[in-house]
Parts: sequence; structure tokens; C-alpha cells
Amino acid sequence: MTSPNARNIQSSLFRLLPSVDEIVTRLKNDGANGSSDAALADAVRKAIGVNRQLLLEQMNQESPNAEENASLSEQTLRDIVLNEAKQILTSNKQLGLKKVINATGIVLHTNLGRAPLSEAARVALDEVAQGYSNLEFDLNLGQRGKRGSDVESLLCQLTGAEAALVVNNNAAAVMFAIHTMAHSAEVIVSRGELVEIGGSFRIPDIMRQSGAKLVEVGTTNKTRIFDYRNAITQDTALLLKAHTSNYRIVGFTEEVSRDELSDLSRETNVPTLEDLGSGSLLQIDGLPHEPTAIESIQAGIDVVTFSGDKLLGGPQAGIVVGKALWVEKMKKHPLMRILRLDKLTLAALEATLRSYLDPDAAHNQIPTLQMLSTKQEKLKKQAESLMNLMGEHACSVLGAKVEETTGMVGGGAMPLAKLDSYAVTLSPKIFSAKSLETKLRNATPPVVARIHEDKVILDLRCIREEEINQLGAILNEFAK
Repeated sequence: MTSPNARNIQSSLFRLLPSVDEIVTRLKNDGANGSSDAALADAVRKAIGVNRQLLLEQMNQESPNAEENASLSEQTLRDIVLNEAKQILTSNKQLGLKKVINATGIVLHTNLGRAPLSEAARVALDEVAQGYSNLEFDLNLGQRGKRGSDVESLLCQLTGAEAALVVNNNAAAVMFAIHTMAHSAEVIVSRGELVEIGGSFRIPDIMRQSGAKLVEVGTTNKTRIFDYRNAITQDTALLLKAHTSNYRIVGFTEEVSRDELSDLSRETNVPTLEDLGSGSLLQIDGLPHEPTAIESIQAGIDVVTFSGDKLLGGPQAGIVVGKALWVEKMKKHPLMRILRLDKLTLAALEATLRSYLDPDAAHNQIPTLQMLSTKQEKLKKQAESLMNLMGEHACSVLGAKVEETTGMVGGGAMPLAKLDSYAVTLSPKIFSAKSLETKLRNATPPVVARIHEDKVILDLRCIREEEINQLGAILNEFAK
């Protein structure tokens, strides 16, 4: 319990805290222009709240600083609150979503926005954002046009599908497809493919929201085509295959191929849906084979879904390709209005897809494909370049070394793939590795690294050429 003396000290300190109106007036007198009265008052209330909480934490009967805190002057507390409010107002004018340097070695880092966009995609974004566009206007006919028609045409051309559409993410694409193809009916799926997509979004949950009834077949490690066949009833509306993008079952395993599933579909007249997850359109040398939409369409799968912002290397989107019968039904569904893409995402996605018309150009122009295919020798040279930028003094103070390391694809893609890489590792003499990692996160621009064995690891795989100079300047500043 708090002693009477401590409560008295606490009460006296709280009385010294200024009123909101007083500090708002001082902010205006100090030239706090560009902020509304509401914004000023909100900043002051937050500043007062922060200081009240600090006093509460310090003012307990065990605190050795209680008497010292009691000696704080009224003017001191008012100045502290004023300065805190000014910092809050400054922070309010800064963007919360900002560019960071990814030094983790994880290419498709979900927390860092996954795939960086290509230069062509960024140019397309900028051009469409600056003014008006023909989003739903046919320039040839001079009348209302169809949103996303160019993207849909590109997707059909690239995958060989009869029809295509795009929605805001792949989870939405999967739910929308199941809802359209099997609402209030049974959907058969292998137990080994009941994946969690990420952020606790699971195939069974998505299926439940779509209105379909889940029918599990086979076992976790083995499912055969007769498991599907034996489960088909008059209430079965769909055969679902989900690519286990973010995990692998190894050892004594067996799964049904898309060719087998397509054969069963034709035999029983039950349509098929395959969720590819990451959505690769090209194979990358040195990495495991990733199933593509082209392969699924060629195998006869009716509807295929995949992401736009993972291995495809574009903006966040859910892509649906397949038989016109089903895709056209989805386009006419009321949910399409809710899930449709905005003009900026369409612009970036179209530019990304156009790069794939020339596979060599795609490998050279799309950052995700570039980073995944960068050779280890080049990464070593980049690490050495960063060391040279730091100089002898900074390298000594920060304990910098060039070392081999291993990165990941990320984004739930290719979970077993390891990306051999090079990093500059830091074992600072003047502060801890954790302290340095925190300093890097608070730098301008922020640098997101990882710690391993009490070393800060700066993996070069995801660091762009122009960012190496920025990183060198930041590290030199820390070494002063």
C-alpha cells in the first residue's frame, strides 16, 4: 500500500501539472503554427498523461526518489509538458509509413512490405497518381470501359487461362472463389493442405466464411486420389488443392497431383480450385521448383489463385485465372465491387506483368527476382564496399567483419530454401549489439537488421546499391 506521506507527495506533484489551456496558449505564443486548436489540445493532453504516468510509477513508498521528485518546481513540470507537447506535434507531421533499409536477408519480409516494386511499376504509379486516368473509360470507343481489362488480358496471355480477374489479396481471392463455386455445398481438401496463410488466417476459417462445408480427406502426410473419389457425394461442389507455401512435410509422404485431380474432375464433373499462394510465373535458378499458374492451367485446373506481392514481385493483390465459366460468375458477383482493386494497384500490377512478357527482362527489372538470383560473389563485393565506406576507425569501434551468412525467401514462400549470402557483422566495443540494433532502427532512414550470437548481422542481399552509401554514413556516425 502507498503510505500517507507518499500519497501527499503524489497529490502535491499532480497539482503542479499544468492545465491543457495554459500549455496550448504557450504553444501558440511560441509559434506553433500549422496545427489546429484540436491538434494542439490533443498533443498537450498526451504530454500531461505521459508525465502523470511517470509520476505514478516513481511515487511509491519504496521509491528512493520520492522526496527528490517532490522538490520539482511548478515551472519545471510546465516546461517538461510544453517540450513533450512540441515533440508530439513534430511527430504528428511525420509519416508513420516510411522507407526502411532491409538488412535482414529476408527478401519477401512480410513486416517490411514484402516485394519492392520495379522502376516501371513506380513510374506507372506516379503517372496515374498525378492526375486523371482511363480507369473505367474506353479511349477507343469514347465510352465507359471496364476496370482492370488490361491486367486481365495480360494474365490470360501469361498463363494461358481463358479468363482472369484481380482482387485486393490472395486470401480474398480464395474465399471469393470458394464462395462462388461452392456456397452451401461440400469442398473436399487434403488434411495435409489445411494451411494457415499467415496472421492466423486459416483455410478452414476462410472456407467457413465463404459458406462452404469442409470435407477433410487423407492423412496429414499421405493423401491419395481414391481419398477424394470416395468422399464425393451429391453435395460435393468443389475439389480444392492448396500449395503448402510456408511449410513442408518431409519423409513418408504422398500427395495428389493436379493432373490426377483434373482427371477426377472430368470424370465426376466436380470442378477444381488450386491456391498457389506465392504465385511464381518464372523459375529461379538455384532455388527449388515452385509450381506456376501456367502448369496448373495446362493440367486442366478450373480456377487458380495466387498473390501479386510475393514471388510475382508486384503490389499486394489476389489474382484469379482459369475457366471463363467460373471467372465470369465471380466478376458478376456483388462481392466483386467490395474486393476490386484501386487505380494505383492496377497501375503497378500492369507494369509488373508487362515485364514478364520478356522473361529475361523480368529477371533484370523486377527487384524480387534480382535479389533471389544475386550470386554470393557479388554480395561479398558489396559487403567489402560497405567496409571501405566505414573506414578503419568505424570498423574497429563497431567490430565490423565480412562473414558468410544465410538468408530466406520469406513471405511464406519456399520454406526450405536457404539463400547463401554475405554480411557485415558488427560486435561493437562501446555498446551492446542490442543497443546498436535499436540505434539502427531509429536512424534516418531506419535500418532493420537481426542479431545472432550477440552480433548485429547486416545481410547485403536486400540492400540496394544506393542504400550502401546511406548505411555507411549511418555507421560512421555511430562510431564517433
